[in-house]
Amino acid sequence: MATIKDVAKLAGVTVTTVSRVLNNRGYISEATRKKVYEAMKELDYQPNELARSLYRRKSNIIGLIVPNVSHPFFAEFTSYVEAYAYEMGYKVLICNSYQDKAKEKDYVEMLKRNQVDGIIMGSHTIDTSDYLSSTFPIVALDRDLSDNIPYVTSDNYNGGFLATNLLIDKGCRKLAHISGPLEINTPANKRYQAFVDVASGRNVEYIVKEAKLDLFNNYKKLIYSLFIDHPDIDGIFASSDMIATAAIHVANEVGKEVPKDLKIVGYDDIGFASFIVPPLTTIRQPIKEMGELSIKVLIDQIEGKQVERENVLPISLIERKTT
Repeated sequence: MATIKDVAKLAGVTVTTVSRVLNNRGYISEATRKKVYEAMKELDYQPNELARSLYRRKSNIIGLIVPNVSHPFFAEFTSYVEAYAYEMGYKVLICNSYQDKAKEKDYVEMLKRNQVDGIIMGSHTIDTSDYLSSTFPIVALDRDLSDNIPYVTSDNYNGGFLATNLLIDKGCRKLAHISGPLEINTPANKRYQAFVDVASGRNVEYIVKEAKLDLFNNYKKLIYSLFIDHPDIDGIFASSDMIATAAIHVANEVGKEVPKDLKIVGYDDIGFASFIVPPLTTIRQPIKEMGELSIKVLIDQIEGKQVERENVLPISLIERKTT
């Protein structure tokens, strides 16, 4: 395997000159630069990226931690993050935490050791103290970690407001909201708060059930128990399209016709929401824009620029056939 010394010898320059070419440091004539690149090509020389990153104190690698990249929302988000990061000259190291605190902490420490330039945190488990000791840039997705860490989210309160009002306007008199875990400090909890505010303000009976980011069949079990305990529920606002899809499945299995007997509103507008039968009414998060903004805010931090702590993008109501 060729070394930097072999490249320098073939190009007729010093090792320092080759290093300066590789790291784009100092003045190098085009003729010298060309000789170095030709020597590298002839020898099939592959630079040591770790050594280069240590020298430059910059790796052009970003860490992304998500609960589960197979979840449709996080799959779409990850896809947009990777595409936009690559466009901006960065590569993405993707980590699945699977809601495991120990695993998430291991990933954070691993990313620090491997000199990533910053982290996008899309997982919601460990204490903020595990982040606050970090000296490199962090952007949180849908999580308010601390006063010093910026986050990207959608207008969750307005999303819950529109969804709940729609169900009531369509004639629902007993509502259920299936939320995420409310004990975690996340802007997504504002969906729950809007649901409670609207249902209470309009004197409509309601129930709230908490669901973890979980398997589809576990969502179905939760909804089965909801229907057993409250068979007269006629409207569901689900905090994700996955939960809403599970509600449609369970409704079909227990003989509730959607939307005649049960109206359902989801949240996210992930790719398959319009292909569900019946097509899902949902709150559209701008997932593409959330991915791009997460990268922009992170790179701005990396480059030492001032960034806004709260980055809230607008949502929209997409009415289809489940209401």
